[in-house]
Amino acid sequence: MFRQLFIDHPRSVGETYLQHQAVALSFAWPLFVASMAAALHAVVPGLCRTTGSRTILELHARITGGHGRGAATEVEYMI
Repeated sequence: MFRQLFIDHPRSVGETYLQHQAVALSFAWPLFVASMAAALHAVVPGLCRTTGSRTILELHARITGGHGRGAATEVEYMI
């Protein structure tokens, strides 16, 4: 069970546990900031108009190496 929870997945993507933890946290923080921006945008629509969608697009490009299929490029109309 320990191996399945802490070793197998990081190894499957070529990382140690600590490397995988660092990468996962490097995604978690921008997602947290984007979620706060989206919540603020929900209350005051004129603020943070593209923060959430821009962050998602940037993270998507990171995780796919910039090779996403049909990735949205216009963020003005997105959260």
